[in-house]
Amino acid sequence: MILFALNLAGAVALLLWAVRLIRTGAERAFLNRLRAGLRRASGRPATALLAGTAAAMLLQSSTAVAMLTASFVAAGSLSAAAALVMLLGADLGSALVTQILLLPLGAAIPVLLLAGVTLFLRARRRVLRQVGRILTGLGLVLLSLDMIRAATAPLRDSQIVALVMDYLATDPLSAFAIGAVLALALHSSVAAVLAFVTFVAEGLLPVPAAAALVLGANLGGAAIPVLLTLSAPAPARRVAVGNLMLRGGGAMLALGALAIWPDAAAALGASAARQVLNLHLAFNLAVALAGLPLVGPVLRAVGAVLPDAGAAHRPRISALDDRALTAPERALACTAREVLRMGEAVQQMLAPALGLLRTWDDATAERIAATERDVDSMHFEIKLYVARLQEGRLTPEQSRRAVDLATIANNLEDAGDQVAGNLLVMARRMRAEGLSFSETGWRDLSDFHDRVLSNSQLALNVLMTGDSESARQLVEEKDRTRQTEQQLQVRHLERLRKGTPESIETTNIHQETVRALKQINTAFSLVAYPIAKEAGALLSSRLVAAPTRHS
Repeated sequence: MILFALNLAGAVALLLWAVRLIRTGAERAFLNRLRAGLRRASGRPATALLAGTAAAMLLQSSTAVAMLTASFVAAGSLSAAAALVMLLGADLGSALVTQILLLPLGAAIPVLLLAGVTLFLRARRRVLRQVGRILTGLGLVLLSLDMIRAATAPLRDSQIVALVMDYLATDPLSAFAIGAVLALALHSSVAAVLAFVTFVAEGLLPVPAAAALVLGANLGGAAIPVLLTLSAPAPARRVAVGNLMLRGGGAMLALGALAIWPDAAAALGASAARQVLNLHLAFNLAVALAGLPLVGPVLRAVGAVLPDAGAAHRPRISALDDRALTAPERALACTAREVLRMGEAVQQMLAPALGLLRTWDDATAERIAATERDVDSMHFEIKLYVARLQEGRLTPEQSRRAVDLATIANNLEDAGDQVAGNLLVMARRMRAEGLSFSETGWRDLSDFHDRVLSNSQLALNVLMTGDSESARQLVEEKDRTRQTEQQLQVRHLERLRKGTPESIETTNIHQETVRALKQINTAFSLVAYPIAKEAGALLSSRLVAAPTRHS
């Protein structure tokens, strides 16, 4: 029994890691284009639904799509209604992923692993390396499912297992709860459903028990984004809660329907595994179609429970500990924590700032101004703390690290000034003069703002982990952002040449906004330079060629 538990746990762990590997590769290779595509598809419900489906299939996760759309809503660049429609599509996309991953593709495992590992180790282009990561992840998913089948094979003749599974078939509520808890524990409804269907295929689970488990996994999968957005602004949380109401409530209704018609799943496929798999797909398709007309009422209901928060400002608690100054490593850790919090504060200012250029909101502007005062205070305290730290005896490495952190704090303070001193000022001017951007101009600004937001998140991850590969990616993104800024200027000049009235009226504000966003991006990107330089990935402030082999 111990050997069985180890084999099964190892197989499930590999499945979770493989799904994460695919998502990481997709995010690193295509995230900026994916983010831009999602926002551009938000105009109509049908395109938003399809965009959410495609994004979930690429990222192998409806939760990842939920977090993306939550960031859009928090930034004011996507309506809550469009975001909720995208989540309905993402739930459908995750169901389609399980259909694909459970195809009989065992013979493709060595091909996927060979191609994936070769690309990851040998390719010079970052996108190709990440494609290799995705292919490797797909091969490992298929391998882990084979391992689950092999691990569970001895249980087919176990009378104890048969009794437990038969009980679950007669107690769908318990099975439903277990499915929800397992999806939450695995942090992936895709992984949970894959495991359940594999158990059915091996004859361990009867269809009624598996159907209840899968419906429970849908409830658990919808609850994950709710937990991950607890600290997000109210509009972003409304989207996650709305999806929980539709998907989770639908799962409960479907469980009740199966209690009334226990043989309904039999019509969905010839084999037991196919019946459960198709039930999962049919359920999410039904929720997506039935949920579309309910998006508005659901968001209004959630809005009554989660109203917009006021502009109250929480007191700040510093991470800088004077008692740690006698222990340089502890003091540097305190400084790094405070710099990270400073970066998070600037990111919180940046997220809603662009939306003010289109729709002014006094409460949002006040929050940005209050946060900017906090950022200035943190910057001042960090400089004093580092100066006092350097009065002690530091090693050359510790001294370099202290200077790097102080420099990063300087850059982040400059980014905060750009948000509060430039973007906010231009937003006030837009409101005072009654100006508005052209639709194409606004789309360009929104895409550029979203790219900078994505890079700021990557910068904070680099600051926290010190990962050299992520640092290299951030420097690459800085170069791409500069190229994008040049393309935006060309497009803006083209609109001026055509005589677009809104572009002529807002030309200075448009270009100043692009310039401010570029400077904010540069300030965040400079986080990567000390790490990339130490890893030997910089040459005269430019990236050297990617290594052909990774350790």
